[in-house]
Amino acid sequence: MQVSVETSGALERRMKVQVPAQQIDAQIDKRLKRVGRTARMEGFRPGKVPAKVIRKRYGPQVRQEVITELMQSSYAEAIQQEQLIPASSPSIEAEEATEGQDFTYTAVFEVFPEVTLKDLDKIEVRIPEVEIGDADIDRMLESLREQRASWEPVDRAAAEGDQALVDFDGFLDGEPIENGSGNNVPVVLGGGQMLPDFDEGLAGAKAGDERTFNVSYPDDYPAEDLAGKTAEFKALVQTVSEQVLPEIDEDFVKGFGVESGDLEQLRKEASENMAVELATKRRADIKQQVLDQLLTHNPLEVPQSLVREESQTMQQEAMRQLGVTDPAAAPPADSFLPGAERRVQVSLLVQAFIREQGITVERDRVEAKMRELFAGYDDSDGLVANYLSDPKFLQQIEPMVLEDQAIEALRAKGTDKPETIAFKDYMDAR
Repeated sequence: MQVSVETSGALERRMKVQVPAQQIDAQIDKRLKRVGRTARMEGFRPGKVPAKVIRKRYGPQVRQEVITELMQSSYAEAIQQEQLIPASSPSIEAEEATEGQDFTYTAVFEVFPEVTLKDLDKIEVRIPEVEIGDADIDRMLESLREQRASWEPVDRAAAEGDQALVDFDGFLDGEPIENGSGNNVPVVLGGGQMLPDFDEGLAGAKAGDERTFNVSYPDDYPAEDLAGKTAEFKALVQTVSEQVLPEIDEDFVKGFGVESGDLEQLRKEASENMAVELATKRRADIKQQVLDQLLTHNPLEVPQSLVREESQTMQQEAMRQLGVTDPAAAPPADSFLPGAERRVQVSLLVQAFIREQGITVERDRVEAKMRELFAGYDDSDGLVANYLSDPKFLQQIEPMVLEDQAIEALRAKGTDKPETIAFKDYMDAR
């Protein structure tokens, strides 16, 4: 078998493989003999069909089978011989398989890049130092009040924070906008539910007022047929209501699961929940910074085949989050390509770091991760014990734990930059 490899791109390889005719013919002869021992043909006893007849009857089919199997086996042998690591399945360009001649094909594929990590000591991570104060808890209680707020009709003009019950129809170039109308739609002015121009068009309106106004859609609006365009809306305001917040009394406190009705207990539980949210965001923020800086100091060209596969995975994730089951209604896979490329780059860099540092999964951290996942469940200890003995579940958890260990090790090689920031500012920041 002769093998030659051509570099046709930074990561693309064209591997030409020539399989000797002698090897092909030997395999065909061997298989035809095996077929002849069991073949049944009219006019011949089983196993007594002449070899020429067997070859004429079964030769083309057997030859195709042999060629296919030899391509698979020779491809595996060739990449091992050439010490190549394909990133995905190859595209095969096969020449005509002529009887009595060598068979030649070309396998086109991408290989994994060689990763040499550098400048890990230049990784700088902003470490947010955040405290939860009484004012933060007060704001949280106000948020809880807003969750339980009611709306009371008022006989005045609508202002920011009010809720208008609206019938509306949208038009683009004089034609109705698909899904651009609604009846009895509650719109909180300034609440971000609608585009700013829509809220402004309703400002100052009273119950029974009719309004006509323009709404400008941003260039990055999800609906491509509306992005960057200006539409006309006609609206009828049915009612205007103002928000009425409940008093923070014993009944209010009990409504959030504090059976004693004690306000201080509610404040304590709110503070604990806020601390959990803070810790979760802080971990995610630090991880994002570490990975961003790792990639900044180690830019990497990656196989586009992996990027395309990852974009499809991200598309499926988006479909699940949006509750979309019709592939035709899914966001286009190409829209995920930039994010997919970053995911692949980061994944390869982290894997290289793990190999370089010899990092292995720590058992106690796997258990800790499971306790975190099952916290709040009934019999969480039992669930942890069961899943610790489930190989399939461990295959999902262990890579997460290994990545967390790698993030910590990367961070340790760089520099932490503590930064004091208010709880509200930190939690509101994206």
